[in-house]
Amino acid sequence: MLLAVHQSGPYIQGVGHGAVSMGNEPLKVLGLAGEYRASSKSGMLVNAALNLAKSQGAEVVFWDLSEQPLPLVGEEGCWTHPNVQAFQALLSECDAFFLSSPEYHGTMSGVMKNTMDWMYDKHVGGKVFGLMSTLGGVTNSNTLNHMRIALRWLHGWPVPEQLAVGHVKEAFDEDGHLVDDSLKQRLESLVNSVLKAAEKLRA
Repeated sequence: MLLAVHQSGPYIQGVGHGAVSMGNEPLKVLGLAGEYRASSKSGMLVNAALNLAKSQGAEVVFWDLSEQPLPLVGEEGCWTHPNVQAFQALLSECDAFFLSSPEYHGTMSGVMKNTMDWMYDKHVGGKVFGLMSTLGGVTNSNTLNHMRIALRWLHGWPVPEQLAVGHVKEAFDEDGHLVDDSLKQRLESLVNSVLKAAEKLRA
């Protein structure tokens, strides 16, 4: 089962109950997957992270590209596209981000690259990122490293913890939950690190 939250506008949103807050306002965390379906493996991984963040009191949002696709950067009409405007406004509102991309030909997917190309320093500079990737075979850090390089140019702050899930077809159960306990623990560590860092940067 994917993120159990209500539909709000162009994205899926929810608020948890817990200690992650600044005053009365919870941290706002955005999840982005480098695939078009929320039910994709990258979508499942992002939503697993968002569910953990929500359980700690964060307000969580998943941008669903199947509902609100982003145009290719540079195509006619893209600069004033309403989905782009809504996406960039949401980026500015959020305190932290979870990104997950499948690995294609040794790097992030074209969908993830295009999504990141719509981010600018004014939207995400100085904010915290948690990075994840999914692979059909054995794990490596290629996609994670390439996303880190892109975020460096955006002045984003990816936490040291990261997660690559290999043999991804067998990694989730039918409800979208990771089946390997060590991966669950690493995901929890990643989420905790992102939330703690985001709290400190917002203080």
